[in-house]
Amino acid sequence: MEVQATAKYIRMSPRKARLVVDMVRGKGATEAMAMLRFVPKAAAKPVSKLIRSAVANAEENYGLAADELRIAEMSADAGATLKRGRFGGRGRFKPILKRSCHLKVVLESEEDF
Repeated sequence: MEVQATAKYIRMSPRKARLVVDMVRGKGATEAMAMLRFVPKAAAKPVSKLIRSAVANAEENYGLAADELRIAEMSADAGATLKRGRFGGRGRFKPILKRSCHLKVVLESEEDF
């Protein structure tokens, strides 16, 4: 059985979020949350929160135990980009792109494997 959760418009570059997402993909849900507690990256907090949300969805909606879940899919895709800017030397305009990302996680129960 598959359970999913999404987090949209996280104010973080998808490239930076993918560093953390790639680290936990394929791990057990409780193992991934324990691992993210000690990762010194800013993306670890929203990714951990998303996994907790997916585990809560599995427990509440399907009656699955957290120990029996593992991360089948996890992705960090590009979201909307806020376009800001500053004025540079000699009257030029320097664009500043404030990127965001959409995170998605799909958990599967281990008995499906």
